[in-house]
Amino acid sequence: MSHNPKKNHPGHAPWGIMLCLLAFAILSLSGKMATANSQQAEQTPIVPTIPGVDRHQKGKVFLEHADRLWTDHTIGIDYQVLIGNVQFRKDDMFMYCDSAHFYDKSNSLDAFGNVRMEQGDTLFVYADTLNYDGVKELAILYADAGKKVRLINRDVQLETDVFNYDLGIDLGYYEVWGVLTDKQNRLESWQGEYSPTTKDANFYLDVRLTSITSSDTLKMFTDTLSYNTATHIAELVCPTEIINRDGTIFSSNGLYNTDNNIANLYDRSLVVTHQGNTLTGDTLFYDRRNGYGEAFGNMILTDSTRQTALEGNYGFYNEFTDSAFVTGRARALEYSRQDTLYLHGDTIRSFIAAGDTTHIMIANPRVRFYRNDIQGVCDSLTFTEKDSILYMNRHPIVWSGSRQIFGNIIMVHMNDSTVDWADLPDFGFMAEHIDEEFYNQLSGKEMHATFENGEINHLDVKGNVQIIMLPEESDSTFNKIFNIESSFLSANFAKRTLKDMIMWPETSGNGTPLYLAKKSIYYLPQFRWYDKIRPKYPDDIFIVPQEMIDLFNQPETSIRSRNGNP
Repeated sequence: MSHNPKKNHPGHAPWGIMLCLLAFAILSLSGKMATANSQQAEQTPIVPTIPGVDRHQKGKVFLEHADRLWTDHTIGIDYQVLIGNVQFRKDDMFMYCDSAHFYDKSNSLDAFGNVRMEQGDTLFVYADTLNYDGVKELAILYADAGKKVRLINRDVQLETDVFNYDLGIDLGYYEVWGVLTDKQNRLESWQGEYSPTTKDANFYLDVRLTSITSSDTLKMFTDTLSYNTATHIAELVCPTEIINRDGTIFSSNGLYNTDNNIANLYDRSLVVTHQGNTLTGDTLFYDRRNGYGEAFGNMILTDSTRQTALEGNYGFYNEFTDSAFVTGRARALEYSRQDTLYLHGDTIRSFIAAGDTTHIMIANPRVRFYRNDIQGVCDSLTFTEKDSILYMNRHPIVWSGSRQIFGNIIMVHMNDSTVDWADLPDFGFMAEHIDEEFYNQLSGKEMHATFENGEINHLDVKGNVQIIMLPEESDSTFNKIFNIESSFLSANFAKRTLKDMIMWPETSGNGTPLYLAKKSIYYLPQFRWYDKIRPKYPDDIFIVPQEMIDLFNQPETSIRSRNGNP
């Protein structure tokens, strides 16, 4: 055996022993370090990490932050208690509060203190308490006593005590009185709903809309109202009263633009102006700012001051210019007296004369009118309020009782809706039916008659005066017929009966017993009896006989040269 002098040298430990000692030292040091790290971990809170998952999972609520979180299932708590700077997220909606209970299994939560919901930089909801049902996706927000839940969506603010927010359809609603305001209006109601996405709002029960602009006095009262906060258009769906300094609107169906005060109204809506005039129709277009109303279907325009009304299938009214137009079975009514005057023309217009304050009404063509005491027809009629004169042009005819008057022009002066005087300045013809084929007749170049209490009391005739007269005998019979001519005539009447008459400067004529009279002397050359075209009752004004059309188609001057057969 060879000898190795280094094998048991006292200054050198064997390699195996050294490795064992090194391993022991490393293990000892590792144990100390592990103990130290364990002690440090017990003293430092664990910061929770949020998984990087999709935050837009449908209906899912995520906890984003809380200063402290704890739960204890051993005592029956099935929710997480979150305290301090709590933040949740559902899609793009964030919710903040001081503390919360989070039921992660049902995706629900209760939030307390300084509750705030935010979506982008446009939608904010503020409350003191919130309950969120994750199954229904419904948030119910409450305010403490003396405070209000507030929703703010750009220039829209909604305030109420309890606010329900359906996040699934983005619709908020209240049932305990609420107020919504935008830059144009303030809306109040017991119940209401609002969609921040569509800007549509619906209000129910004791609804009040009030303009908040200094230049407007608009107020609206109803029980149901739809409104859009972007367009500021209100939709009327039940009886609604709209009031402003210019008048009042009553409607159950329509649209009202509160920006420009233009309304489209349906179902027999009614506009009442501040002057007391009214406009109604099946459909109305009304521009309040310009005082203009247009009616379609069964239009009725009333003037309380003049005690008149215009009716028709279509028409318009401008209260600022005091003008109106109506057509389509057009009718004017004048009801200042006990008996109403009914007047029809294809079109009826009413306006203020240019450069004047004179109010004028024009009806044409084919004018027909009826009142119990007077009826008439003509092709054109004009009434000027300033001088209270009614002008009947183109073949005018007037009837009263058994009397008929016609000429080229008839001018009638009205005094409180009663005839004061009448002029026929360009030929006149009067006829009175006596019996069977007999008529009293009078013609001349000019006629002027005055009236008292609606009855003629005096008559003047000038130029080419011609008379056919059958005087009544004491036994109420007619035995003679007189044919008389002169240049001038003046007559007085009492109770529609001739009282006295004078003719000058010269008079010619003769009287003929009826049994000797030839039929040729029964009538003056211009005689016509127009009973077939006479309106007999109020609705008869709409019936235009062919005889009337034929008459109006004749030249105006032909009336003087008629040859006379009755």
